[in-house]
Amino acid sequence: MTEDSRAALPATITYPTAERLDLVEDLHGHLVADPYRALEDPADPRTAAWSEAQDALARSWLDAMPGRERLGARLAELMRTGSVGTPVWRAGRAFYARRDPDQDHAVLYVLVDGVERALVDPSALDPSGRTTLDRWSPSREGTRLAYQVSVGGDEHSLLHVLDVDTGELLDGPVDRCRYSPVGWLPGGEEFFYVRRVDPALVPEDERQFHRRVWRHRVGAPASEDVNVHGDGLDHTYYYGLSVSEDGRWLVVNGAPGTVRKDSVWIADLHGDGALNPVVLTEEGAQCTAWIEPDGRLYLLTSLDAPRFRLCSADPASPRDWTELVAEEPDSVLEGAVWLDGSLVLARTRHAVSELHLHDADGTWVREVPLPGTGSLHGMSTADVRTPGDRDVLWFGWSDFTTPTSVYRFSVATGAVELHAAAPGAVDIPDLSTRQVAYESADGTVVRMFVVSGSRHPDLPRPTLLTGYGGFAVGRGPGYSATTLAWAEAGGVWAHASLRGGDEEGEEWHRAGMRESKQNVFDDFHAAAERLIADGWTTPQQLSIMGGSNGGLLVGAALTQRPELYAAVVCSAPLLDMVRYERFLLGRLWSEEYGSASVPEELEWLLAYSPYHRVRPGVEYPSVLFTVFESDSRVDPNHARKMCAALQGATASDPTKHPVLIRRETEVGHAGRSVSRSVGLAVDQLTFLARATGLEL
Repeated sequence: MTEDSRAALPATITYPTAERLDLVEDLHGHLVADPYRALEDPADPRTAAWSEAQDALARSWLDAMPGRERLGARLAELMRTGSVGTPVWRAGRAFYARRDPDQDHAVLYVLVDGVERALVDPSALDPSGRTTLDRWSPSREGTRLAYQVSVGGDEHSLLHVLDVDTGELLDGPVDRCRYSPVGWLPGGEEFFYVRRVDPALVPEDERQFHRRVWRHRVGAPASEDVNVHGDGLDHTYYYGLSVSEDGRWLVVNGAPGTVRKDSVWIADLHGDGALNPVVLTEEGAQCTAWIEPDGRLYLLTSLDAPRFRLCSADPASPRDWTELVAEEPDSVLEGAVWLDGSLVLARTRHAVSELHLHDADGTWVREVPLPGTGSLHGMSTADVRTPGDRDVLWFGWSDFTTPTSVYRFSVATGAVELHAAAPGAVDIPDLSTRQVAYESADGTVVRMFVVSGSRHPDLPRPTLLTGYGGFAVGRGPGYSATTLAWAEAGGVWAHASLRGGDEEGEEWHRAGMRESKQNVFDDFHAAAERLIADGWTTPQQLSIMGGSNGGLLVGAALTQRPELYAAVVCSAPLLDMVRYERFLLGRLWSEEYGSASVPEELEWLLAYSPYHRVRPGVEYPSVLFTVFESDSRVDPNHARKMCAALQGATASDPTKHPVLIRRETEVGHAGRSVSRSVGLAVDQLTFLARATGLEL
């Protein structure tokens, strides 16, 4: 369809009718209405019919939005940068992922003696594009590879093992391996990994949980795996693990659900093999532990240090810590690697990445120069079996206008050099980026990044504000085709570093969770007001977008301050905060939000739950919900119920401020092909552009 031949927007809108129940429950003395509960069940014929009617309505609007073809072509072009990952070295072999400009998915490669070979190509495994490569781990000798794939976005990974030299499949598929790390033992015959127990052995509503650490022999049936760890612990535990390069030490870390209170255990595999505690959840801190090539146990922890510190211990006496690098008051310690007798530490300062070189005893030596103001994406070093480059660190890096590239830093020379650029050459628009500090409602200083064609406001422009604000997830400067396309068209793009994230450490996270969740929304409203006050935009030109916990953010924003925003894209959102624990992974998140089963915590949730704050007669902004039917984290019923509630309540003219829901099948919460990413972004951005006056 050409721009000229596109169908006109519908002259009228009749929203599909959803059955409205007279359902009110008394919860701890609160009368809580839930009129659209019938939409929770996707198998109900009424839900199916309503969803199909909503599909037709959404497409009649989205397909008629102006600028679709031009935007789609530009987004596809901006994504033709491709991507390149930081290499993982095993015995002189480099393993890395790369997506070339015309590919829908990244391909995993190995480089042996200067010759590159593809090992796992998701598009070759499944030409439909529905299969994603979730994780991979080469053996210590670089001769075997464990990799995990999932289909249709459900993230239920299947683990396989292949021979790197021949490509022969040696093992798998092993199911129930979602989010599983792999720790190889020397020789490549065995590894440790994480797998859920047989679902027949646990209650039906707990089948997504009950993980255990197992020891597996390549080629043997998974039923013969040895259960190493997890019995007797809370059924919601997630585990990470690593094995020292010499194969002596197994380190396991874990925490129940998304609780930021870790336990760490260590086992001497040359001794009795028993896992002994290093840190326990009861100590109330985050702690990541691992063994470096110098044989020491390193611990990155928030214990008595909310911005994190680095400690070390003898693995044989793992609770006798020595502090190597203390907490800093204005940066967050994100990671550390041992490098040829030195330590390289990764920090963020107000969400911007830094690298610092330290002596082995923790003494600061110097800052490592980075290519600009941006973000690190992984660090790696050569393993003990790789000849040469013992003093080299490889790291990924990007900023708002630079796609992720891989650099190398040499301790000996002090030089930082480009190792591998993004494989595609793309015409990047000339844009300005800046970080702005502003005050929230309680006087807290918050920061946001602003990307636009000019460094200072010249006239009010259509603006897209986004954020996340939860689960200690932060976001620094990073390449985004949607950001560039919006700003290139004359808009302003802004990302606020809200409380609830980790941009300023664990205290920043805790200031935006549980009873303090309203701080996140206040930070977001204050960001919007600052953009307006500075002259970047107006309420009639201001749109907001967020996904997952960010979907909750924009859902709260549109119900708390509907007059402040012209349009909203709410993607894969949490919106019914009274019943969220009942669906998919929701029960894992009560530590973050609170639980409706606890009277005091129900009051926190009802204070902002977007679904319960929809009021009839309010002029709500334009709203587009985007949901994914294979989402195994956040149930699409949140968006269905909220969409029905808003459609029934809004006093806005639906032809000017429609409320739509766009659903997608065979795709989930996270990984997707480039082509499907472009299709989603086109629908989202054209919807926001129409509402804010941005001409694409």
